[in-house]
Amino acid sequence: MTRVAAIDCGTNSIRLLVADADPATGELVDLDRRMTIVRLGQDVDRTGRLAPEALERTFAACREYAGVIKEHGVDRTRFVATSASRDAENRDEFVRGVLGILGVEPEVITGDQEAEFSFTGATKELTGRTDLAKPYLVVDIGGGSTEFVVGEDRVTAARSVDIGCVRLTERHRPSSPATPGEIAAVRADIDAALDAVEETVPLGEARTLVGLAGSVTTVAAIALGLSEYDSAAIHHSRISFERVEEITGMLLAATHDERAAIPVMHPGRVDVIGAGALILLAIMERTGAREVVVSEHDILDGIGWAAAEQAEAAR
Repeated sequence: MTRVAAIDCGTNSIRLLVADADPATGELVDLDRRMTIVRLGQDVDRTGRLAPEALERTFAACREYAGVIKEHGVDRTRFVATSASRDAENRDEFVRGVLGILGVEPEVITGDQEAEFSFTGATKELTGRTDLAKPYLVVDIGGGSTEFVVGEDRVTAARSVDIGCVRLTERHRPSSPATPGEIAAVRADIDAALDAVEETVPLGEARTLVGLAGSVTTVAAIALGLSEYDSAAIHHSRISFERVEEITGMLLAATHDERAAIPVMHPGRVDVIGAGALILLAIMERTGAREVVVSEHDILDGIGWAAAEQAEAAR
């Protein structure tokens, strides 16, 4: 086995996975998995720059993660940065800060690379499942962007578009609860993005919808009626279209305090979960999916596998 550390730095959160990778079984054995809401993408859609306070929140999380990585004696670390840092004028400041703290340079990846990692992380352990038809449509709803990937054993088509729970919330600043006009404006952005996706990704050909990331897992946790967040219960749960529609309506109609009082709601998602749920609902409506298979394994696991491959190649 190879001991790897994978870091996924997105628009809303930064996450760490330390795991032992076993290529023979296709299994990543978790040693540590954690997430911190840093809102790196704060105001990037408006200013085009990473805010100083957002950078400092992110660097603080990196210092914490550096200690965990050292403690576990990791063979290879890979740090991947996605939408917010891709868009920012001052991303070099971000790169220098991460390199100084962790000793590895963050890879500011393209949307297509992000899609490949997400697909690998979400589907590697689905091999052999007879109850989930191929091709898969893997949808990774992030803070700044959403990735759409269609494939069976490998990616056949992918597209990343700039709709995410943070980006849409900051762009439209919906009330709490949201008004019908505000919801319609957000939906118009989502529908335009889905039109763009369909130019290159055959959404209608997919037989199984696999949903990734915090907006999807939070909707699943609510649908399952969990009193606290339970990753094992959420992983590979199957949530019907009707439940997603019901929960999305509830979240959009709720006040800030009502959303914050939901037991499984992370404080960093209270303001943006309505937009995230609306993206998921729109995707299900567009594709005709009757359910979403929820995966806790996503781009972070894909990065872990890529780190293991790098370590093997270096031996």
